[in-house]
Amino acid sequence: METMEQTGNVMTSEPGLAELRGDCARMAPHWVVPTEAGPAPVPPSRIHGVSVPPDSVRLIATMSEYGD
Repeated sequence: METMEQTGNVMTSEPGLAELRGDCARMAPHWVVPTEAGPAPVPPSRIHGVSVPPDSVRLIATMSEYGD
């Protein structure tokens, strides 16, 4: 995006909303929308726990409560 100063000099700046919306509109045809719905949710009775590798457990155990 280019903007004009009162003196006539051309300055480049961050893209504006109009330019961003135009870019998104041009990208839209490239985005593929799945024709079928995603998988159905799994009922809780089929969930039997989560397996976490020991290295991951040690990594999380050494982190502070609010992340590092």
